Amino acid sequence: MTQDIPAMAPPVRHVVVLCHPDPESFNRAIAETYCAAVRAAGHDVVFRDLYAIGFDPVLKTYERPTLAGFQRASDVARELALISQGDVFVLIYPIWFGSAPAMMKGYVERVLGAGVDPQAIQRNDASALLGGKRLLSFTTSATQTLWLDVQGEGQALRSVFDRYLVSAFGMHSQRHVHLGHITCQQSGRFARQDLSQVEEEAQRICDELRDPTNARDLACVA
Repeated sequence: MTQDIPAMAPPVRHVVVLCHPDPESFNRAIAETYCAAVRAAGHDVVFRDLYAIGFDPVLKTYERPTLAGFQRASDVARELALISQGDVFVLIYPIWFGSAPAMMKGYVERVLGAGVDPQAIQRNDASALLGGKRLLSFTTSATQTLWLDVQGEGQALRSVFDRYLVSAFGMHSQRHVHLGHITCQQSGRFARQDLSQVEEEAQRICDELRDPTNARDLACVA
């Protein structure tokens, strides 16, 4: 008599979206550090470098879900096929002029929000792609974090971008890690400290997904 072998659950999938034009940027180092840490924990990673793939952030008229003839562009369909079944969505980008780069905003509009009708947002309907998933953001700036906070930019970005994504798409939770004073003159010691914090965040979320009962506070951090 054969005994049924229970099917193994698929590995956790992290969708890591990087938005920075310099392939040798510190943002790239953040992405590589995060990906390496979650892979070491046995999780899957889908890595999308928006500049490297030449992503077009411009929303087309026919892509608007409010139109009767709504269509999904081929490049968006390819992106959705790649990032589907994600459990954690990680956004990595610099703060430019108080907000996310235009290409990152375009990725949210064209891909993460593909086909999402404003009425569904008002009804708090969970997105098929993002509903119930976790959001983790890493941002950088050349200025000190304290200066950004005094200007109100850090809080504004978290409210307008992160929290909106969570509430609009029915995501499970969000966490935002900002690394300030990232410049070409940054010392190796401080760079290693920042990357160590990235690694700790990766390990934290992997531990949380392994045992949700031990989840730590998901409030935003600077």
